[in-house]
Amino acid sequence: MYLMVDVVANHMGHNGTGSSVDYSVYNPFNAQKYFHNLCWISNYDNQTNVEDCWLGDNTVALPDLDTTRTDVKNMWYDWVKFLVSNYSVDGLRVDTVKNVQKNFWPGYNNASGVYCIGEVFDGDASYTCPYQDDLDGVLNYPMYYPLLRAFESTTGSISDLYNMINTVKSTCKDSTLLGTFIENHDNPRFANYTSDMSLAKNVATFTILADGIPIIYAGQEQHYSGGNDPYNREATWLSGYKTTSELYTHIAASNKIRTHAIKQDSGYLTYKNYPIYQDTSTLAMRKGYNGTQTITVLSNLGASGSSYTLSLPGTGYTAGQKITEIYTCTNLTVNSNGSVPVPMKSGLPRILYPTDKLVNGSSFCS
Repeated sequence: MYLMVDVVANHMGHNGTGSSVDYSVYNPFNAQKYFHNLCWISNYDNQTNVEDCWLGDNTVALPDLDTTRTDVKNMWYDWVKFLVSNYSVDGLRVDTVKNVQKNFWPGYNNASGVYCIGEVFDGDASYTCPYQDDLDGVLNYPMYYPLLRAFESTTGSISDLYNMINTVKSTCKDSTLLGTFIENHDNPRFANYTSDMSLAKNVATFTILADGIPIIYAGQEQHYSGGNDPYNREATWLSGYKTTSELYTHIAASNKIRTHAIKQDSGYLTYKNYPIYQDTSTLAMRKGYNGTQTITVLSNLGASGSSYTLSLPGTGYTAGQKITEIYTCTNLTVNSNGSVPVPMKSGLPRILYPTDKLVNGSSFCS
C-alpha cells in the first residue's frame, strides 16, 4: 500500500470573519505580511482575482498566502520536503492549485520528490491541462463533467464523452498521469443523481479502465448517495465495510482485469486509451497494444435496458480470435470481418480481453 497525503499551499484556515484573523497562530506564517490583503474571490474569469483573493466567507475564512514572496515559497518548499521525508509519503494530492500562480508549483513538486497530483477545479481542458506543465498530474475534471452527463440518466450524451477522451489526450501533456474519478468530497455522489445500479457500474468501469490513475472515493463502492458537502462525506463504517456489495465486487473485478493487463503488457499504462465506437447509448474504447488490449464497452441504457448483440468493429482483434467477456465469463469469437459480437443486457458494461492471455497464472472465469 502507498501513502498519499492531501496538502494545501494556497491558504490557512480561520473559524471566523476575514477581518478577525489572528495571524500569530500560524506556524511558520505567523505575520500578516505573508498573506494577501483581504478580498473575497468574486470573478473566476479573472485569474488575478482567483490567485490573490480569499476563498471562504465570514463564517470560515481561508486567509490567502502570498505565494509570490520568496520567503513564503522557501518555507513551503522546506516544509513539503520535510513532510515527505518524515512520514515516508509516496505521493501528494495538492488542493486549490488554480488559486496559486503557476510558477510556484514546479519548485513545490521538485521539493517534494514524489508524484504530485493537483486539484484544478475546472472542466475546461484548455484551462486545466496546462497545469500539468507545472505538476506531475491533475485531477481529470475535464473528463468528470461529460462522464457524469453521459451516465446520470438514460438520455445522457455519449458523444460529448467520446469527444472529451480525444480532447484530453491531445490537450494534456500526459493523460496517463491524470486522476480519473466520478466522486469526491467536493461534489454530490453519483448515486445522488441516479439510483440506477447499471449506470453506477458503467462510471466505475470507465474510471478504472480509462487512462490515468483510478480514484474510488470511500463509500462509492457502497453506493452512498450523499449530496453536496457535507452530505457527501459519510463515514465509511456506516455500511460495515461490506465486501460483498454489488458495486464493491464489480469494482474489484474491474481492478483485477486492469492489474492483469498491466502484468501482461509492460506498455499498458502508457498506451493512451482511445474511443473506437459510439452510438446514442454506447461507447467503446481500447487500451493496450495488439494481442493484450482491453476493450471496454459502456452503455447508458440503464438497468431496464433490453438484451441485444452489439456488432463491435475496430477492436484490433483478428478474425477467429477467442475473446472473453470478463464480467460474465462469456466466450466470444471474432467474426470474419473483424467485428466482435458483444452480448449486451440491462445496460451493463462489458470488458473484452484475449482468452489466451487469461491463462497465464490468472484466476479469471475458472
